[in-house]
Parts: sequence; structure tokens; C-alpha cells
Amino acid sequence: MELILKQDVEGVGFADDIVTVKNGFGRNYLIPQGVAILATPSQKKVLAETLKQRAFKEQKLVKDAQKVADALKAMELKITSKVGSGDKLFGSVNNADLAEAFAKHGHEVDKKFITVPGGQIKRLGTYTATVRLHRAVVASVDFDVIPEAS
Repeated sequence: MELILKQDVEGVGFADDIVTVKNGFGRNYLIPQGVAILATPSQKKVLAETLKQRAFKEQKLVKDAQKVADALKAMELKITSKVGSGDKLFGSVNNADLAEAFAKHGHEVDKKFITVPGGQIKRLGTYTATVRLHRAVVASVDFDVIPEAS
């Protein structure tokens, strides 16, 4: 089944992509959720015209995303957490904690666009997270998990 995505879908594609998915997934999930529409010939023509008009705006978005990516890479990020015996954390550090840390430094990044190695971190140390700011701009951000001062 060929569909046009209205918004980004993890593992399927980005907004305004024409994707081929299994019939059940498209019919039972993507279309009822309002995430995709059928890719009929008339819809494909409308999409082509929309993409042509959006090309100039897209360049500006990529430039802005690249500036944010450079700022995030240059940032020295330290996340504090309570620590038990050794280097084990009470709880864990995940993408929501990183999004909160970015917000404190003045960069609003949605937590669903941040990927932490293993999904969550349970030990002290230095890690690298992947932040997708735009379909063409993905930044790797290094951060440290340090013990909370007691």
C-alpha cells in the first residue's frame, strides 16, 4: 500500500514522504490516526507542488537546525544524579533528562528526537546521545553523568 506521510513516523519515514507499507499497518493504524493518506495520482501531484514551493523554506530550516546542532556539540553537558554504591545510579538518565538539560541551556529539543544509548543510562560516565533536529541534520552530543553533590 502506497501512502503519503503527513508527519514523521519512527522507522517508516518523514513527513511528505511516499512510503510503501503493509496493507494492515496502513489501513488499521496510519490512516485512522491521521498520520498518512492514500497516495493517489492527484495527491501525488498536490504533494509535488507543495514540495516545490517548500524547497526554499527547507534550506532555511536546515541552516537553522545546523546552527543548533553546532551549539549542542559545543555544549559541555553534565547531568547530575543520585549514586548508590560504586558508580550505579538510583534510577536512570534518559532522553527526557537530556531534553530538560538542553532547555536549561536555552535549546528546546523535543525528547522524542533524542536517542540515548541503550534507551537509559544506569551508571556514571561519559556517553554520546544522538539528536535529530531535521531529517537532514543529526547531531551527536557528548554528555557526562556525574554524582550529585551531597
